[in-house]
Amino acid sequence: MTVLDTRALNRATLARQHLLTRSAVSAFEAVDHLCGLQAQEPQEPFTGLWSRLADFKPTQLDDALTGRTVVRTHLMRRTVHLVTADDALAWRARHDTMLRQRVLGTYRRELAGLDLDEVAAAGRAIMADRRPRTMSELVQALEDRWPGPPRRVLGELLVAALIPMAQLPPRGLWHHKAGVRNLPLATWLEREIAPLPADDGDPVGQQLLRRYLAAYGPAAGADLRAWCGLAGLPAAIKAAREELVVFRDERGRELLDLPDAPRPHPDTPAPVRFLPAFDNAILGYHDRSRIIDAPHLGLSVAGHRTVLVDGRVTATWTVRDHRLRISPLRPLTAPEQEAVRAEAQDLSTFLDEDIEHVRLDTAD
Repeated sequence: MTVLDTRALNRATLARQHLLTRSAVSAFEAVDHLCGLQAQEPQEPFTGLWSRLADFKPTQLDDALTGRTVVRTHLMRRTVHLVTADDALAWRARHDTMLRQRVLGTYRRELAGLDLDEVAAAGRAIMADRRPRTMSELVQALEDRWPGPPRRVLGELLVAALIPMAQLPPRGLWHHKAGVRNLPLATWLEREIAPLPADDGDPVGQQLLRRYLAAYGPAAGADLRAWCGLAGLPAAIKAAREELVVFRDERGRELLDLPDAPRPHPDTPAPVRFLPAFDNAILGYHDRSRIIDAPHLGLSVAGHRTVLVDGRVTATWTVRDHRLRISPLRPLTAPEQEAVRAEAQDLSTFLDEDIEHVRLDTAD
């Protein structure tokens, strides 16, 4: 069985994530291919798409959000994602149990004794008037019936788990700072959420598996689970296994992949790329060693924006006081510094935040 070393896995990830060369596809097509973009920080997906797409304009994503072909919703790992409308409707039912379990796991004591189905039915009844509401407004309409849980906890239960919600524009539009207004997905998209098919082979899980491998493979089953948050995917993997190819990583883990997916040569040059907070290319795996070194793993969950140099997380970056500041995690060679500065200048222009200076710090 072929063994793929860390560098080979890195180049495969960069290729699948449109980070090896910028792609000519549309913003919608990129969101579709990537199985969504993590988006709890509303402006971050714009940087993620700029780093992946040739000639990306923020209006492309704005138009997809206002045109309802892309939607903001709680999905993978109970985090807010930008996903296509089709994927939101096709995948939401498969995530229902996980979403409930994650809220209950976080607030088990506060939610003890609640009949979740009763709370969900009451919330849907309130939202049936098709009026967008903030989480606070929804909770206010229900708190007399359930005065026990803290308002924030009851709100998270309703909007992140019990009722499939869309976060409406202008939330998530370019350079907007609008608060969250919620509307049921089916109401916003004017289509019903697909029910789970009664099939032992988990057809929705199989679709998730294939789509995940197209954008993240080769990957282990644990990587797939870490990406989507779903535990019950063994049936999907078993049903799809015959159509997949199998590799091993240097630690002996089994890696699955689509037969014709790109796996570039490990020596393929990788350009500098600036990634947003919580980027897919880092958070899409249980084992993130293909793209980030162990001492820096904390950066991937702490909301730090990162810089890829030779395909690996090598610096962090911030914008503050009209300055784009880059803080390397290791010493950079002169050619690397030049490439980082050039990409940073292009990013400064794109961000359109009156950035007057790019500062590249010296690594400790």
